[in-house]
Amino acid sequence: MAFNYDNYLRVDKMPTLWCWGCGDGVILKAYIRAIDSLGWNKNDICLVSGIGCSGRFSSYVDCNTVHTTHGRTIAFATGIKLANPDKHVVCVAGDGDALAIGGNHTIHGCRRNIDITLILINNFIYGLTNSQTSPTTPQGFWTVSQQAGNIDPTFNACKLAIAAGASFVGREKVSEPKKVEKLMAKGLAHKGFSFVEILSNCHINLGRKNKMNSAMENLDWIDSITVSKTKYDNMSEEERKNLLPTGVLHEDENAKEYCEMYEQVKLVHQGKRKTITQDDFAKKI
Repeated sequence: MAFNYDNYLRVDKMPTLWCWGCGDGVILKAYIRAIDSLGWNKNDICLVSGIGCSGRFSSYVDCNTVHTTHGRTIAFATGIKLANPDKHVVCVAGDGDALAIGGNHTIHGCRRNIDITLILINNFIYGLTNSQTSPTTPQGFWTVSQQAGNIDPTFNACKLAIAAGASFVGREKVSEPKKVEKLMAKGLAHKGFSFVEILSNCHINLGRKNKMNSAMENLDWIDSITVSKTKYDNMSEEERKNLLPTGVLHEDENAKEYCEMYEQVKLVHQGKRKTITQDDFAKKI
């Protein structure tokens, strides 16, 4: 029997505004299947999105949703989670939204290890605003803001998240939808900050302007720069150059979670504890 996505969608908003062949549709379906596999009640979920193509997620998913300003997705989600620690808070943001204007908030969300899942849709470009360079645009690629070819070094988003303190970090690509669904489910179920990067195609504003004239050509390029973590771990440093590993890249189930630490602070204010000491967090450090 076919999966019924309508149970999780605002069907009156269909069809989506995404371009034909856009990977966002694959990611949306993978997300729906992931939350269904976890058995979550829609009333217990709040999905927060920012500005960009990925920002449309909050229009299409039938649960509690917040459509925020550019780059402030994690900031809004942090407040929502602290006020509702028993709810599932999920952020969806693009590479420009989460790593450029919102990069600071993403870093501090990771650092705090607050129980939020960030689904980072990385299509290597500012797609909605017509092809400006983003923090993940490969060097040498044409963009409207660097028409001689991008000279900016690029972020490795997952390495950034691990270094900043996220307790779950993983990466997948839209050409492997089942793997995307499985990774999302793991990230969503993890207690702590989950950074789930999905590599997606933008064949309209990245691909066809860089000699990839179709969605499939753009996806083939993504396939050419990715390799499974198992294979990556067995490669030499020379072989790893310009390749991105996929799968679960980091998982720490013992890291202190921010909402739990905040509950301890509340006990201090209620007079049930004297203070919070470094010893309380020795295991984290």
